Amino acid sequence: MGRIGNIKDRKAKQDSKRAKIYTKLARLITVAAREGGTDPEYNASLKSAIDKAKAGNMPNDNIDRAIKKAAGDAGGDQYEKIIYEGYGPSGVAVIVEALTDNRNRTAGEVRHAFDKNGGNLGTTGCVSFMFDRKGQIIIEKNDSINEETLMLAALDAGAEDFTAEEDAYEIITMPEDFPTVKDNLLAEGYQFIQADIMYIPQTETELQEADIKKMEKLIDMLEDNDDVQEVHHNWKEA
Repeated sequence: MGRIGNIKDRKAKQDSKRAKIYTKLARLITVAAREGGTDPEYNASLKSAIDKAKAGNMPNDNIDRAIKKAAGDAGGDQYEKIIYEGYGPSGVAVIVEALTDNRNRTAGEVRHAFDKNGGNLGTTGCVSFMFDRKGQIIIEKNDSINEETLMLAALDAGAEDFTAEEDAYEIITMPEDFPTVKDNLLAEGYQFIQADIMYIPQTETELQEADIKKMEKLIDMLEDNDDVQEVHHNWKEA
């Protein structure tokens, strides 16, 4: 199946956690607006956060409220971005991106998730060298999309790689080229399952059945944490 996994499973999981995802996206938007201003034309981080929210089907009213919260709550909770690195079952490499107002609480909860599911939290740099920081766009396959047309559009816009998976297309870019590629494809009417700058694993690790269940629980525990924005790993999902 490749690293993007099963699209139907991905969408079902997103649907089941939609309220929690919206909460995290709202925090991301508020922090970006607070740090760089409320106009996405002049705040690249805010524009990226809004685009991510729209790709996740977050209603415009929610997006507007998150921006207004930043404008009217300058003295509110102060969040910081923290990256945790560790190992899941059988040494799977895991990177956790968090946005927290209490680093002690978040570190304890992230460590607990690793410990409970056959892994351990490591030190900064212990697994990040196994990943490349890349822009990733995932588009679900359907009859209205011509593969060659999409591939040429992506490559012409500056994409680094294009892969056709079983039920989706994956487009990889350099981080600095990601906004241009994404905006060009949006302008041509393509809709994304995911569009973000990610940690892409250089190699993937397969797991036995017992460890698969532990890995799934580890990911679920981390993603259920309000402070955790993204979870990246090099587990080769079936």
